[in-house]
Amino acid sequence: MNKEEELIDRLIDLAFAEDIGDGDHTTLSCIPATAMGKSKLLIKETGILAGIEIAKEVFRRFDPTMKVEVFINDGTSVKPGDVAMIVEGKIQSLLQTERLMLNIMQRMSGIATMTQKYAEKLKGTNTRVLDTRKTTPGMRILEKMAVKIGGGVNHRIGLFDMILLKDNHVDFAGGIDKAITRAKDYCKEKGKDLKIEIEVRSFDELQQVLDLGGVDRIMFDNFTPEMTKKAVEMVGGRYETESSGGITFDTLRDYAECGVDFISVGALTHSVKGLDMSFKAC
Repeated sequence: MNKEEELIDRLIDLAFAEDIGDGDHTTLSCIPATAMGKSKLLIKETGILAGIEIAKEVFRRFDPTMKVEVFINDGTSVKPGDVAMIVEGKIQSLLQTERLMLNIMQRMSGIATMTQKYAEKLKGTNTRVLDTRKTTPGMRILEKMAVKIGGGVNHRIGLFDMILLKDNHVDFAGGIDKAITRAKDYCKEKGKDLKIEIEVRSFDELQQVLDLGGVDRIMFDNFTPEMTKKAVEMVGGRYETESSGGITFDTLRDYAECGVDFISVGALTHSVKGLDMSFKAC
């Protein structure tokens, strides 16, 4: 089992534990254990569907006898009235998995929908939109999956799969040169093949990075579009470039047209509204 599968397994376990506990007493008290039925996932809002594959895993984990018929796959545009899937099985199982499945699919679809809007805004440029670590605790892997489904690109998953030297790291380390040198030495000592990215706050810091080298990507923190254009010219294609901080949907294209490779947007995951849908008996 890889890291991604392990995180999803643990998430589903915790979600069942917090929702069902020692039993869904409402369902158990009024629905016979042998009763069978069907429910449909009804879309109630225009957007991008995401989470179907995770929903199938939720059903499988809870009750392997449930049958799932999928009509609309992840990454597809949906509109009110669309039926994404029909699930058949024990009514007790349908009722007990309903809320968890909806919580996951609404959240993921909301993120995919938001991401697609940003990705569309960047069409015609060479810039890609990145997510961040501003995610719901415990749900990061699903939220980052949703970003990819919506046409975005994942930044690092967590603190373990990339080195990102931010302003605090640089300040605590005693400067750009010390931060980069220590990061490179650490990777060599630990035998880790990790990409190194560093955040710069000024042209002076950028020049220090360019003089020292040894990184894979440079992040321009809170630069204006005019500053970003100059910074991209200074880098001259030697390293990947990323813009971050204070960038809105309205200014996104301005930064992309400066030639930056990536723009990271926390709003893809930290303040998204779920896509409206329901799971109804049919």
